Amino acid sequence: MRLNISERVNKHRASLRAAGLRPIQIWVPDTRVNVLFAMTTSAAKVIIGIPEMKSDPMTLLSWIRCSKILNVM
Repeated sequence: MRLNISERVNKHRASLRAAGLRPIQIWVPDTRVNVLFAMTTSAAKVIIGIPEMKSDPMTLLSWIRCSKILNVM
């Protein structure tokens, strides 16, 4: 007999829990919103204008972490 969808989902979740995993919920920026596009475009323009960003990846990473423009990290 085939399991219905909710039974299959419950079985799958039970096997994940048995493997020591637990479910979590995370929130990520909505890429469908035009505001996010404008923010990332603005940040990219700033990055392009800084010569050190092109030569040193760690400078770029530090800038992203400290950025007020992309306050998502």
